[in-house]
Amino acid sequence: MVTPDQITPPMKPARAREIAAAFDLRALPADFLANPYPVYAALRETEPVRRMPDGSLFLTRHADLMAVYRDAAVFSSDKHVEFAPKYGADSPLYEHHTTSLVFNDPPLHTRVRRLIMGALTRRAIADMEPGLVRLVDHLLDRIEAQGGGDLIEDFAAAIPVEIIGNLLGVPHEHRGPLRDWSLAILGALEPVPTPEQHAAGNRSVTEMLDYLKRLVAERRKAPGDPERDVLTRLIQGEVGGETLSEVELLQNCIFLLNAGHETTTNLIGNGLILMQEFPTQRKQLLADLRAAGGDEAAREQVMTLAVDECLRFESSNQLGNRRALRASTLGGVDLPAGALVTLCIGAANRDPAAFAQPEVFDLRREGNRHLAFGFGIHQCAGLSLARLEGRVAIGRFLQRFPRFELSAPPVRGGRARFRGFLSAPFSASVGVD
Repeated sequence: MVTPDQITPPMKPARAREIAAAFDLRALPADFLANPYPVYAALRETEPVRRMPDGSLFLTRHADLMAVYRDAAVFSSDKHVEFAPKYGADSPLYEHHTTSLVFNDPPLHTRVRRLIMGALTRRAIADMEPGLVRLVDHLLDRIEAQGGGDLIEDFAAAIPVEIIGNLLGVPHEHRGPLRDWSLAILGALEPVPTPEQHAAGNRSVTEMLDYLKRLVAERRKAPGDPERDVLTRLIQGEVGGETLSEVELLQNCIFLLNAGHETTTNLIGNGLILMQEFPTQRKQLLADLRAAGGDEAAREQVMTLAVDECLRFESSNQLGNRRALRASTLGGVDLPAGALVTLCIGAANRDPAAFAQPEVFDLRREGNRHLAFGFGIHQCAGLSLARLEGRVAIGRFLQRFPRFELSAPPVRGGRARFRGFLSAPFSASVGVD
């Protein structure tokens, strides 16, 4: 049986303080990547606004992150200055990441977000639930027939690929490369990508663009329903309003495919593995679902609390970045104009100033002000869809396989920005826990 220590290896306080004292995102040791939270705690206590060797600042307090999120006029999301030396100003990765929604300020950010949100209304997301349930149950049927599988490849990663593929109208037979493209492009966002990550990221952007150009041309000839089809809505723009340029359109399609895929895969995978790591909480969650019975509103409330706690405890996206447009003060530290700031979401989500007993995984936690979706104008546009996917996937998996067990220690992705697993073999059993 896989033990909790094999999932998240403990770190001694002295080791956490040692890493914190020399903390540098460009040189992260393997034991930090396996379990960064003791280091985050040490930084919050000793140097919550950490000036790193390259002069950038690393924030670990919830209040400081909120101050940055709230002040978009001072703290810019635009990455042209930061990414030119990182990727090269003529590279596919540079063009993609400086054009996509998440790494832009208004007015481009405002135009793209408004178009996307118009196709992700509450009604539209509610309409997706029956299809999502069918997809999840189909995957669970296949897992049951096999007696197990891999939590990531056979379940967590299969769900968002289908959902985002449906939103953009990507034909099923064309969805095979999406996960590898996504992993490569987002992997290049690591603080110090390797030459191999650079090459894979650039190649994946080019291949995705080639595919999307054909898909967009076909959709222009045969538009879908703009109230349901995000790609059609992005192509047509707003009635009487602006439309996106071809570059903006294509790059934001890549963004949607990647953002909706990788982080939701991590949400589902992290959530289920947390249930293995904390079996008492798993039993409590199953008991709460049984107590809710056929009351769908009560079941949704139980799972909403559970999903938000999974997001807080193991945030899929651990880091964000901003650039100070003018001199400012943050957490008592003066910032010059142009200062680069890293927002540590994983640390803020375990800040004792914001959460009671933050190191306790509590699936009944209420008033959960986690920052896994960010905050302010850049709050995740797909958060309601991600929550729906998490509720349905984790809830239905646990009810089908209440006694599932990992059959080997899971393999983490080994990345600082996106926290998740590459594989997690498990055996499934059915019946009442």
